[in-house]
Amino acid sequence: MGLTKSEIFTEKQNKLAQMMKALAHPARIAIIQHLVKTQACICGDLVEELGLAQATISQHLKELKNAGLIQGTIDGTSVCYCISPKAWNQYKVAFDAFFVSFDNKDSCC
Repeated sequence: MGLTKSEIFTEKQNKLAQMMKALAHPARIAIIQHLVKTQACICGDLVEELGLAQATISQHLKELKNAGLIQGTIDGTSVCYCISPKAWNQYKVAFDAFFVSFDNKDSCC
């Protein structure tokens, strides 16, 4: 299998792909949707909410945190997560710009 040649793409293209990759799993979408719905930090209730194993949820939370989409605090053995407002806005601006760039005046196919 060949290597990804990310250097041939613009920084903006690579960043957008990275952002999309962070959301490219249904469990991560479900986690984000739950955080948005609750509009608050959540602490450990995702297992019941999503019906996934704690280890699976932890891995997805780690990916979302690494992407900067969520932020978390640790208090003893409890870890609480919420949406990162700054990152949320960056994602919104990037996705809006990406999708608005297509203006379908006439069908080409």
